[in-house]
Amino acid sequence: MIREIQKSELADLLALYEHLHATDDPVPGADQVDEVWQSIQGNPDIKYFGAYESETLVATCTLTVIPNLTKGCRSYGLVENVVTAPAFRRRGFGKAILEHALEYAWSRNCYKVMLLTGRKNEETYRFYESAGFDRHAKQAFVAKPKEPEQDTGCDS
Repeated sequence: MIREIQKSELADLLALYEHLHATDDPVPGADQVDEVWQSIQGNPDIKYFGAYESETLVATCTLTVIPNLTKGCRSYGLVENVVTAPAFRRRGFGKAILEHALEYAWSRNCYKVMLLTGRKNEETYRFYESAGFDRHAKQAFVAKPKEPEQDTGCDS
């Protein structure tokens, strides 16, 4: 079963996110996490979809629908944070959740949906292609803020 993740399922989502990256920034305090989750839940353009096996959240992805002034004012979508629990991989949950996100985006009249991956292996690329994404359609560029310089305590 695939559906939108409910407000009460935040702990399940955060547990699943532990499988997203080998290392990640620490999770802030519960108050800040709850505030962000409430903001997400209140925004109709952000959808957190979950795939469930016997009521257990086993895979997820986030789809953000972004309003746009080009392409006849048709929105576009951005998929992020695609993850399946290790015990449930290679069973179709990831592909099904991405197909669900795409169907939702098309129902919202999006003219395209983009997805970025930090993985650098052919298996991952083929997986995303099998779900309907084209790795050759565009070139992605990512900018991140510069890290503050460390004070060495020495004068130059």
